[in-house]
Amino acid sequence: MVLFDGVISITGITFFMFCLFAIAIIGYAIGRIQIKGVGLGDAAVFIVALLFGALLYDPLVEQLTLATANPEVTVNYTSNALKIVESLGLILFVTSVGFIAGPKFFGNLKRNFKSYVVLGLVIILVGGLSAVGCIYLGRALGEANHEGFTAMVVGLLSGSLTSTPAFSAAKATVAAEYEALVSVGHGIAYIFGVVGVVLFVQLIPKISKANMEEERAKLVSVSGGSDDKKEEKKKLIELDEFGLGAFALAAVIGTFVGMIKIPLSSKGLSGTTFALTTTGGCLMTALVFGHFRRIGKISIMPKQATLKVFRELGLMLFLIGAGIPGGADFVKHFDIMYFVYGAIMTIVPLIVGFLFAKYVLKLSLLNNLGSITGGMTSTPALGTLINTAGTEEVASAYANCINRCSISITVFNYFILIFQYQKVINHTCMHIGGLMTC
Repeated sequence: MVLFDGVISITGITFFMFCLFAIAIIGYAIGRIQIKGVGLGDAAVFIVALLFGALLYDPLVEQLTLATANPEVTVNYTSNALKIVESLGLILFVTSVGFIAGPKFFGNLKRNFKSYVVLGLVIILVGGLSAVGCIYLGRALGEANHEGFTAMVVGLLSGSLTSTPAFSAAKATVAAEYEALVSVGHGIAYIFGVVGVVLFVQLIPKISKANMEEERAKLVSVSGGSDDKKEEKKKLIELDEFGLGAFALAAVIGTFVGMIKIPLSSKGLSGTTFALTTTGGCLMTALVFGHFRRIGKISIMPKQATLKVFRELGLMLFLIGAGIPGGADFVKHFDIMYFVYGAIMTIVPLIVGFLFAKYVLKLSLLNNLGSITGGMTSTPALGTLINTAGTEEVASAYANCINRCSISITVFNYFILIFQYQKVINHTCMHIGGLMTC
């Protein structure tokens, strides 16, 4: 971008960073707009990123393309740059959530373990059955390419539940010629998957006319009361003023933990393996750090102010990194019926899960919604719910549900591929979330 005959020249990496911050400020400004108390909040950043990807992706690619020694060959790193932004944001967000939820996580898990497991399974089961129903509906409406449509629906399911592990697993599971369809489906459904859940966690308290002060009190009682521990008689050693060192330590250890492959068959690492992935590893490590808070006399708990900033910063980066390429794919491959199928796979498990948690499991409103954000694996919705609820306590319910639901949806995706059309499957290597069979 060159202005005033070259007086101002914003190109290359500078242009990329300029775009990121421009998307952020416009998104946050739009997110502040509310209609009867309901607004897009952080999800507005995602929508602006989508619009940017739809309208300005080519100029971004042009700025992030490098020449090589061969004049006929260029190297473009737009995709890698956006993936770094997305991954960094996700690590910042989930690690912050882990630290915030850690002090009450294990107590909450002990008291509500069965409820979280059952609710998570209900959400994933209903979402999976909705996907199967959409497959049969599409065929009835004239979808001739059954194999391709099945791959598309699997992508729609991962997008509707905003599940990156399920998306990666589906791409690795299908045959090579169907990978692009999985990506298209994921991109189309992801938009409503984000916005739909964000609006849901705001609308439900409004519709039910909930007294948020009473709901916060119920959530605290369910979580086991205050998490304030007795003050240490001796002051703990802190690596730095804000706890950045402790945060970085959790991220480093979490990355290692997430990449550990556990063999599940006699073939060892060449057979079926399980891994938490970076997201799951960082989340679980931060939960443990947040629970114990110290190692000997050394504090491993960042300041709450640091965690809140990193949580918001991480969410912003994640939404921009995922939104820009999503907008480019959305415009290129959009089909109204695929969007409808994706919306069905988001709305049905949302409503069924909420009603099941309310009337069968008897969960309080905020515990219910926190569990729903985890069950739907919706990172943006958790950020919105924290602001709506006025408390960080909802993060504990989210953390209790998200990992097992991420694994469940990837497994369900695989079974859809098996039972609906085995020709879609890549029989050379099948990847199920953290599970990989070759």
